[in-house]
Amino acid sequence: MEIEAVPVEQLMTTDLVTVTADEGVESAAGTILEKEAGSLVVLDDDDQIAGILTCTDLAKLVSDGAVPADADVGDYMTEDVTTTDPEESIQDAAVKMLTGQIQHLPVVDSDDAVVGMLSTTDLTAHLTYMDSSGTE
Repeated sequence: MEIEAVPVEQLMTTDLVTVTADEGVESAAGTILEKEAGSLVVLDDDDQIAGILTCTDLAKLVSDGAVPADADVGDYMTEDVTTTDPEESIQDAAVKMLTGQIQHLPVVDSDDAVVGMLSTTDLTAHLTYMDSSGTE
């Protein structure tokens, strides 16, 4: 199958790890480690995407020095989140990821509900699968 014909929904992860903006950063960091996730989707009160907190965001926080005891996810999450939809091709999604220097791309449905996550690891795994199966 040609890459431009592969929809995001075929590669996305649906086992999402979510938090709210008022959760503590230290707790969120623990969740990332416990769940072995590269990012956390931050949901608002209506279960819509409010932001994303990534390992890169946490690394920036550490590089800034001491973490305030009352630091919340909302203080450090990325709010202007680029998203994709399940039907978009992985090629188009990859362009979004490269252009925005994004490693984790939330997938939202027509109601803006988060239904999955596409990561650079998912894309890499797909290329590995294509190579091992002889698929182009």
